[in-house]
Amino acid sequence: MNPHHYGLILAGGRGTRFWPRSRKHSAKQVLNVVGDRSLIQATVDRLAPVIPPERLWVLTNDQLRETIIEQLPEIPRRQILAEPAQRNTAPTIGLAATILHSFDPDAVMGVFPADHVVGKPATYRAVVRSALKSAATGRLTVIGIPPRWPETGYGYVEFPRGACGAGAPARQAVTVQKFHEKPDLAKARRYLAAGRYYWNSGMFFWRAATFLDELRRHLSRTATLLAALPPFRSRRFAEALASSFPRCENISVDYAVLEKSDKVSGIPAPDFGWNDVGSWNAVYELLPRDPHGNVVIHDMFAVDSHNNFVDARGKVVALLGVDDLIVVDTPDALLIASRSRAQSVGEIVKRLESAARHDLL
Repeated sequence: MNPHHYGLILAGGRGTRFWPRSRKHSAKQVLNVVGDRSLIQATVDRLAPVIPPERLWVLTNDQLRETIIEQLPEIPRRQILAEPAQRNTAPTIGLAATILHSFDPDAVMGVFPADHVVGKPATYRAVVRSALKSAATGRLTVIGIPPRWPETGYGYVEFPRGACGAGAPARQAVTVQKFHEKPDLAKARRYLAAGRYYWNSGMFFWRAATFLDELRRHLSRTATLLAALPPFRSRRFAEALASSFPRCENISVDYAVLEKSDKVSGIPAPDFGWNDVGSWNAVYELLPRDPHGNVVIHDMFAVDSHNNFVDARGKVVALLGVDDLIVVDTPDALLIASRSRAQSVGEIVKRLESAARHDLL
């Protein structure tokens, strides 16, 4: 392991599409939705052979920090930070880069979402090692995921002709041609057919110094605010962060830096079983099913019912003549939804917010 390699795990999201199990104090990343370990614990587990826990940092929010500290005792407590305000990924990553660079000018950092699933961890770690190697040369490096269907909910990374598919060098970083926003279905189909448009995984790698240089070029206000912070171990750090961080621009690292920089490379990765677990339907796709296509987290009796997802722990559920449903039961709320509407569950959370139902948030 390279002592200058660090990992930043982004764990500040609310996971509203996983309501009613995902709440402010128990968001998706700290739930065990597809196994015995929570999503953030699984993230740390698969990174450990490449980046040990003592060199991992987590940025989250006040509601989740204590839960994450309990779930990840192997990460030093001081390296699990709560952001004073939500300001999207550019300021968050800039803060981590500022801290890392302050005590290791040669720091190379990987940025990892806390809530992804990886089915082939050995292949994944080989890709991470290649990305860290690319980042050490001064490149901003992104991992592209080979698309499995014409997805309209992801951004895409365009690679040069010949860089992807059979005959292309495996796991080699190449210059990114362009980033593309979430496409309509027709365009997504063209991307899939072309074979050189990959899903943007949200996993990034760079030298902390290189990223801070690019932040100063493309997001100067945020860069100035972060550069003015006192040293991380200073008693004044927390107070200064609480004052300055809310004044940073609210913008993603893709828009703020990557789409503007001329230093961006990407790895058109082989399939390593990636899933961003973006909805209950994604969980359905990941878990084993009975002969009728039903996924059952606990006891269920199904008669003439097909392709349903049921999570009602501690309760027997009987289904009769229903298909393609999501059923998620918690002590104070019950979700019943069409699987085709799984991406819209967040709309229910918005309704609850409008109704000031904070007891259900």
